Amino acid sequence: MKKLFLVSLMVLSISLLLSSCVTVPEEKQCLVDSDCVAATCCHATEGVNSAYAPNCEGMLCTANCEPGTLDCGYNKLQCVNGGCKLVEVEE
Repeated sequence: MKKLFLVSLMVLSISLLLSSCVTVPEEKQCLVDSDCVAATCCHATEGVNSAYAPNCEGMLCTANCEPGTLDCGYNKLQCVNGGCKLVEVEE
C-alpha cells in the first residue's frame, strides 16, 4: 500500500511539473541561436525557426531604425529556453 501511494505521488508530481511548463509554439522552436530568423521582412519584433522564415524576395523596407526591433543592431535573436526570442543588445 505504501509503494502504491509513493508511485501515485510521483506520477502526480510529474504531471503537475509537465503541465506547468510553458510550451513553445512549433514555429518558434529552436536548439541554437542560428535556428532563429526574423519573423517579418521589415522591422521585425519577433523571431521564428528558419523553417518558417518569411519570403522577403522583392520586399522593400524603410531605412528607419525602429527601437524594439532587429533594426540597426538594437536587438538580436537568441534561442532562449527552446524558443526564438528578441534580446536587447548590451553596449
